[in-house]
Amino acid sequence: MFIACRASDKSNLALEQIRGAASGPPPVLLPLDLGDLSSVRRCAEDFLARGLPLHLLINNAGLAGARGKTVSGFELAFGVNHIGHFLLTEFLLPRIKQSAPARIVTVASRAHYRVRNHVSYPVHGIDWNSLKQPTRSRTGLPEYGVSKLANVLFSAELGRRLDGTGVSTYSLHPGVVASDVWRAVPGPLRWLIKLRMITTEQGALTTLHCATSDQAAKETGLYYDKCEPRTPSALACDVELAKELWTRSEQWVR
Repeated sequence: MFIACRASDKSNLALEQIRGAASGPPPVLLPLDLGDLSSVRRCAEDFLARGLPLHLLINNAGLAGARGKTVSGFELAFGVNHIGHFLLTEFLLPRIKQSAPARIVTVASRAHYRVRNHVSYPVHGIDWNSLKQPTRSRTGLPEYGVSKLANVLFSAELGRRLDGTGVSTYSLHPGVVASDVWRAVPGPLRWLIKLRMITTEQGALTTLHCATSDQAAKETGLYYDKCEPRTPSALACDVELAKELWTRSEQWVR
C-alpha cells in the first residue's frame, strides 16, 4: 500500500495508525503536493521506478473552503482536486492498464449538483477562464463544486476511453464528512458545520465499495452515493463537456 500526500506530522501519524491496525507489508509514504505539477510528476516517477503493478488508484483530494491559486497557476480547489489528479492518473495509466484488472476511484461530491445554480457557472458549461484565476467567491464553495463536477466528468470520460482494457472507473459522493477537508473554513463556522457531518469511517464506505466490491467490478464510469449508482447532474452527463475538459486538462499539464 502506498499513501501519496504531503509529508507532515499528520501523514506520519496516519502511517503509524495503519501499521498498527493492518497486517502485511507496512504502507509507504510518497510525498505529493497536488497543487504543484512538478511534485505530481516526481510522485508518479517514484512509484513507477519501483516496477510494481498498480491494481487500484484512489484519487481522494477534497480541498474545500480555501481561496487562492496553486503553485502551478490554477484556481486552488480546481488545481488540487482535478488537475493534480488528472496528471497523476495520466502518468500512472500505462502501469494501471498493464496491471488489469484494475480500478480508478475518484472521490467527488454531491456539491457538483450545485454548479448549475451559481451565476458564475451557467448550466450550459463551465467558465473556463475562471479556472486559471484566483478564487472569486468569498467562501470558495462554488469553486469547490466546479472542481467536484470536474471529478465526475473526468471519471466518466476516463471510463469511456478505457472501455475494453480491464480498467474500471468510479466517481462518488462520500457523504458530508467531518474531515480536514474543511480546515480552511474559519474555526467557529467549521465547528458548527461539522456537527451534522458523518465520521471519516462512515465516509470511506462508498470508496471501499467502488474499490473492492464484486458488483462494482462489473460497472465502470458511473457515479455512486451510499454504495449505489446514482444519476449525476445534467452537466456531469454532458459527454461533450467531458471531452472539452479532458482536452483542456491535457493542454494545461503539458
